[in-house]
Amino acid sequence: MRRKRTTARCQFFNMRYPIYLTGFMGSGKSTFGRLLARELDFKFIDLDKYIETQEGKSISEIFARYGEETFREVERLAVHESTKSGKAVIATGGGVPCHFDNMEVMNKYGLTIYLKVSPEALTDRLMPAREHRPLIAGKTRDELLAFIKTTLQQRTPFYEMATLTADTTSLSPEDSVRIVLQAVQSNHT
Repeated sequence: MRRKRTTARCQFFNMRYPIYLTGFMGSGKSTFGRLLARELDFKFIDLDKYIETQEGKSISEIFARYGEETFREVERLAVHESTKSGKAVIATGGGVPCHFDNMEVMNKYGLTIYLKVSPEALTDRLMPAREHRPLIAGKTRDELLAFIKTTLQQRTPFYEMATLTADTTSLSPEDSVRIVLQAVQSNHT
């Protein structure tokens, strides 16, 4: 295992720009991102946590107090700031690619990876945590699945603008990292 990690680091040694992870909420961007960052010896940035630190409020509080439009503006500024992050794996919020010029900026200044997960798997993952996510709080299982399907239909064209797409529906985070590393290496050799 140590040898693989060293090989991954060598392949990415000259990479001086961020890797952006996109996908629907619950797709595993934060978990996957931490593992990928560790494997590459990059820093890990959760864009939502970064925003919460900068604003001194939780994402839920920002939504409740100022609304989604203001949150998306703050998010856009965070995306633009993140382009200077260098060797970093950045987990974006699920809506980031769909607003303003965010996807274009991420593609211009970094490598983008779309973590694709089926609506049913997303529903299973999000049901226990839905009260902590403003867009899905209070939804029943059926309402959540319908919301995910509708929202994915709207967002998929933006997600598919990513450099790479990895269907991670039935993969462990570790297997997802391995497959993505292979894809990135073949894409950049």
